[in-house]
This record gives sequence, C-alpha cells and structure tokens, in this order.
Amino acid sequence: MKEKKKKTHSFAKRLTWRVVLALLITMSLASYFICRMSMTLIELESDILYHGLLNNTRESLQRVFSDVHVAAVNNAYEIEANLPHPDRMQAIMERMVSQNPYIRSCGISFVKGYYPQKGDSYQPYACRQDSGTVITRGNQGKQDYLNAEWFVEALKSKEGYWGKPFFAGGDSLQPVVPYIMPIRDRQGVVVAVMGADLSLTWLQDELERIQQRTFKNNIIEPDKNWDEDDKHGRDRNMHLFAFVTDRAGTYITFPDKSRILHDNIFNTAKELRDTTLRVLAQEMTAGKNSANNEFMVSEKVFSYKDRDYCLLYAPIDFTNWSIGMVIPSLAINMIGYALMVILIVLIVLALLVLFVVCRITIRRTAKPLTQLAESAHEVAKGHFDAPLPVIKHNDEISHLRDSFQQMQESLTLYVDELKLTTAAKVAIESELKIAHDIQMSMLPKTFPPYPERHDIDIFGMLTPAKGVGGDLFDFYIRDERLFFCIGDVSGKGVPASLVMAVTRALFRNVSNHEAQANIIMQELNTSLADNNDNNMFVTLFIGVLHLKTGLLEYCNAGHDAPLLLGRKVGWLPCDSNLPLGVESSWQFTLQKEAIDTETTIFLFTDGLNEAEDFNHAQFGEERVLKVAEAALSENSHQPQMLIKQMERAVHDFVGGAEQSDDLTMLAIQFFEE
Repeated sequence: MKEKKKKTHSFAKRLTWRVVLALLITMSLASYFICRMSMTLIELESDILYHGLLNNTRESLQRVFSDVHVAAVNNAYEIEANLPHPDRMQAIMERMVSQNPYIRSCGISFVKGYYPQKGDSYQPYACRQDSGTVITRGNQGKQDYLNAEWFVEALKSKEGYWGKPFFAGGDSLQPVVPYIMPIRDRQGVVVAVMGADLSLTWLQDELERIQQRTFKNNIIEPDKNWDEDDKHGRDRNMHLFAFVTDRAGTYITFPDKSRILHDNIFNTAKELRDTTLRVLAQEMTAGKNSANNEFMVSEKVFSYKDRDYCLLYAPIDFTNWSIGMVIPSLAINMIGYALMVILIVLIVLALLVLFVVCRITIRRTAKPLTQLAESAHEVAKGHFDAPLPVIKHNDEISHLRDSFQQMQESLTLYVDELKLTTAAKVAIESELKIAHDIQMSMLPKTFPPYPERHDIDIFGMLTPAKGVGGDLFDFYIRDERLFFCIGDVSGKGVPASLVMAVTRALFRNVSNHEAQANIIMQELNTSLADNNDNNMFVTLFIGVLHLKTGLLEYCNAGHDAPLLLGRKVGWLPCDSNLPLGVESSWQFTLQKEAIDTETTIFLFTDGLNEAEDFNHAQFGEERVLKVAEAALSENSHQPQMLIKQMERAVHDFVGGAEQSDDLTMLAIQFFEE
C-alpha cells in the first residue's frame, strides 16, 4: 500500500502569521493603553463640560429667582410707603403681576384689624389666568389666613424667604412656590406679609427651554419623559434632563409631572434599589456641589431600566433647593467608544497591509530554504548528488547551504564506510551465533538426563544476557556419585564465555580422577589463577552427592548458597571462600550435609536474586525464598516445576525491563531406593 504523503506547511506562511500575531499583540497593548489614557482624559473633559452645562442651567434659574426676589423687594418698599392708603394695595398687586412674567400671583395679608374699615382681615390679591388676563380680588372680612402656619411664621421672619411649594387654585390647579416677605410700618413693626407666587409649571417649562437652548447643537437631546420613549419611538438612551429638589428631596420640577410635590429622589433610589443614587441624593439635598467632591462623572453612575446614568447636582442660590442633571453614560463614553472603533479599524487595516507586505517579503527571503528542503528530500531518498541552489547573499542561509554540501560529502563517505562496517558486523554476529551454539552445546541440554534412574531428578537452564554469557552449570554420574557444579564468571560477553568454557572443561577433567570437592576446587583455582592477566574470577559451587547414602560433599568458592527444599525450605550452610582465580594458594574447605529423600537442591547464579525492574529494585533472596516455600507447600518442588515457577516469578517482577545479567538455575532432587 502506497504511503500517504504528509501535508506540507509553508514556513513563509507560518512566519508571516507569527510576525503579524506579534504585531497584533503589540498594537493591541499599545491601543489598550492609549484608550485607557484617552478615556481618562475624556472623563476629565466630560466632568468639566457637563458641570459647565449644569452651572449654566443653574445660573439661568438663579436669574429667575433673583428677578422675583428683586421684584418683591421693590414692591415691598412701595407697599410700606402706601400703608396709610389701603385702597392702593390692590393696584400694586395687579401691577406687580402684570409687569413680572415670572410671578403667577401676588397678595398681601395684613395682621388682624390693621385696617378697621376693612374688617379683621384684609388680603388684596392679583392672579394671572392661563389666558394671560390678570384678575384681582379682595379678602375683606375673611380670617382663614390669620391662623395659618405660614402666616404666623412669616410674621416672625426678619427678611424674605422662599416658602414651601403648594398647589394653587384658580382656573386650573397648578403647583407654585411663594416668595414670602414681611411688610413693616415706619416703626419697624411687621404689619403684613407679602407673597409672590412663582409657578412651578412655568419653572418646568423654563427649565426645558433652557435645556433646548443649551443642547441645541449637541447630539444629546433633553428628555421630557424619563419613563418612556417619545411618541416617535426614539430611544431615550441618548437623552438628558434636569430637575429641582428641595432639602427634603421632594421634586420641585421633574420630567414626570405626576411626581412634582408628590415624590422625592430618595423614593426613586429605593425603587431602583441603587445605593449610589441614594448616596448622591444625600449629597444633593445637603446643598453640596458635585463639582467639589472626589467623584468623576463616570463614577456618579446609577442604573435605570438596564441603562446607566450619571447624576450631577449643585445648590441654587437665593433658595434652599438644588438642581440635578441626569446624563446618559453612553453620551459621556461615546467619544471613547468612537475612538476605540477607529483604533480597531486602523489596526485591522494596518495588519492587512503588513500581512501582504510580510507575505511577499518573507516568501522571497525563504525561497532558498524551500529549494534546500527539496534537495534534502532527494538526499533522503539516497540521491547524495542532488544539486543545491545557488545563493548570492552571504548570510545564514548561504552558510546553511555550504553546511548542507559538506553533509552531502560526509554522507557519501559515511555510507561507504557503513557498508564495510555492516559487512563486518554481520560476520561478527554470525560468529557470535556460532559461539553461542557452541557454548550451549557444552551444557547439559537433555532432560531428564537419566530416565533409567529413579534415585535422581535433574533440571537446569541458562539464559545469557547477551549472545554469549559467563554462567555455567554441569553434572554427571561416576561411581554412584553425582558430580555437579554451577558458576558465574565476572563480566559478560565473549571474554566471560571463554573463561566459562575453560572452567567447565577443567571441572570435567579434574573430577574424572578426583572425588573430593575441595580438591577439585583447589586444582581449578590453581589453573585459573596462573597467567590471569585480565584479573577475571569465577564464583563456583561444586557438589558431590553419594546416591546410595544421600551424603552431600560440597565446596563453595564465593557463590550464592543453594536452597534445600525438603521438610522445610532453608539455605545450605556454606563457608566464605574466595572466588576462583583470585589467590592461587587459597585453601578451600570441604563441607558435608545429609540429604533426606525427596529433598530438592536448588542452585542459582546472581542473575536471579539481583534481577532488576524498571525502578532498579532487585528481586532479592527474600522473594527467592518465598517462591520456594510456595512450591514446597504446593508439592511442586520437582526440579523442572520449581525452575519454571521461579522463572515466571522473576519475569513477572522484572516486567519489560532489559535483562542485566545471565540467569542460570539448576535443581537436583534426591530419592532413596
């Protein structure tokens, strides 16, 4: 099946995207900081702008209140001059209303019996109707105002002041606010109270006219109804309105006329559940100016119908009122939003231009790399003479091209050498295979080795860590005695295998004419120690088992002690002797042990107990002992079953870890005839 060709990703395209991405991140961060700084400057500018608009509106209202105040003061002088002429009072009131368009009505309330001829009470009064006609009336003989709270308080006043708003009667019920001023005679005694009523409806209309003039050329439109969109369905999100409250927060003017004198700003804050508006309302009714506190315009924000508004406020001179101006947050931030949109558009356009420029430039610059990649592909196919591109510039790509040319030459030389090396390696591997076969042929490989005998059962195995190894085991029967050995040569590979072959041959030769294990060991040690220039040594265990009596004579040369599996499992006692080949004059000791019938002698090399897993933990003698005990308890301690069970245990422990040493095991079970 033909291999599917991998999709090639362009280096130039990837580099272009990375450059553009880096520029995008850099420009975005720069734009972010520019926008933040711009928004801060816009907030400062907005704070100045909208407080200026608020102050203009406040000054327009203050002029109205000032005109009413001045008119009241001027007419008070005329009233005091004409106190001896009560019939002139009505004309003064009529003239005051006619000449001052801000005053809806005006009246004088005299103290009880001031004019005896007029009765106990006298209250000349003039009022402008909705049609514009000024009417007058007297209140001679009526006493409904003499005990009124406002009249009693006014008599105690030393100067004029603005009273509480109320709904005045007439041809229509309208809210008004009176300017109350005491009238004194020549002795300075208060004899009457003059009240000039300013129509709050007029004040509402005047406030809207001021807003219309103030915002005529502004994108923000003054709002006439905060609660609803206008009759044309336009969104009120960009509208602005102003209102007036007294010190209690009661609305003196408000876009929703039903709230005038019936509701206050604290109720509005409660309805909206907005703590910011409640705090701003407290500041406003306390007579403070929002321009003098630490809040910016964008921080005086409250929410209404999922929209954010800013509240600015300032006290109105000559009164105990404050004017508030509600500005949509969108209007304040609109310039900032527009700036962000412009920056985003400019960033996108700049990135598009940069992408095109970078794409063309990088593709031209990276063209030699593409040619080198094609040449490398040909080299990978084995065409070491593939042509390389000609590069005119002396840069990194040119150096890469020269290095690639040197690589081609080196590869050609290397392949030639590799062919020779491979041929030599094949020959060596073939020779190692032959050496392995020869080594294995030297060891017993037929099991059971003595099928005609019923007094002995033997099984052994050797697994080298490499092609050839240094472990050995051997056994044979002579004169009703079983001669056997197991050993481990220091090192691995071919040198160890040669020493192993020599040791095994010496064992056979010496044991053919010598029956004592220590004498056999002594002669092997003398032979191996002579001319041992490589300082190699062998750990060896030699045993001679008398098959008629079960007596085991043995000698150990630095090897691991065997296990005995009979009535119980235990280690065969072994003296500490040096390995073979270390000291030629070493005297080895002979040991004896009586072997019970059906007892198994288990011998092994350190490839068993020192086998390691991936974490370099060793199998250990404790696990060897536990496997042997389990085999004995299951009555499966026959040589072949025991070795197979031990082999499975060590393989399960090691897992997939590479074998680090030769593994050799030999088991001998004795039976009495």
